[in-house]
Amino acid sequence: MKAEIGIIGGSGLYSMPGFEAQEEVALDTPWGAPSDPYVVGKLGGRNVAFLARHGRGHRIMPSELNFRANIYGFKSLGVERIISLSAVGSLKEEHRPLDFVIPDQFFDRTRGRVSTFFGEGLVAHISFAHPICPELAKVVYEACQAAGVNAKQGGIYLCMEGPAFSTVAESNIYRSWGMDVIGMTNLQEAKLAREAEICYVTVAMVTDYDCWHPEHEAVTVDEIISNLSKNAENACKVVAATVERLPAERKCKCGSALAHALITDKKAVPDATRKKLELIVGKYFTE
Repeated sequence: MKAEIGIIGGSGLYSMPGFEAQEEVALDTPWGAPSDPYVVGKLGGRNVAFLARHGRGHRIMPSELNFRANIYGFKSLGVERIISLSAVGSLKEEHRPLDFVIPDQFFDRTRGRVSTFFGEGLVAHISFAHPICPELAKVVYEACQAAGVNAKQGGIYLCMEGPAFSTVAESNIYRSWGMDVIGMTNLQEAKLAREAEICYVTVAMVTDYDCWHPEHEAVTVDEIISNLSKNAENACKVVAATVERLPAERKCKCGSALAHALITDKKAVPDATRKKLELIVGKYFTE
């Protein structure tokens, strides 16, 4: 079963109102298995594929995620747009728990994570100055407003390695740099989605203030779990409203991100590499 819209998320998204005709699709990729089987079905009359980023039961650490397999799996299902839902900590007073932030920039604090499909004889340098699809971000922001969710459009998502959270010193440095929210997963997804010519947007769901906040120590686990649950409920509303509003055709540049990115002489690309990347680069090798 094919899909046009991909959702990366976790608990609470499999019982979405209106998500029908579900079936599980277990995929293998040239980079191994994705985090979980994709759940493919219809939402608002559109074909949608859901993936639990950390696997059901939350079994996979951020540093262990097979980002390439996850994004490649969406590509193989026919997905052209990905909405990535992610719990984050807030680095600014204005981003309160239960707020959604739709960042337009990333800052990388991860260490040595693989975030490209390329190599093994084929080199590509994508443009990543603007890592989020502006058209998709606009629709998501409008969906948040329609769903009654307090949302901020724009901002910087700092992607840290984890799995431990920041020290107070680190948190205060990030604040001094002007970062908005902090998470552990979305940068690699965004890079790979761009290479795969898939539109990508992050919906950063604030669960709590990071450890810089004077009231941080007073936050209980029960409160954080309560916020996670409310955010999941709101995420369902936002996803449904986004799918309803998405135009059938893309008018952004995401679908041609590789047009001027492939550097290697086509004749020099090893056959094995070309075959491995056929789904992603095939259309550029037909001339």
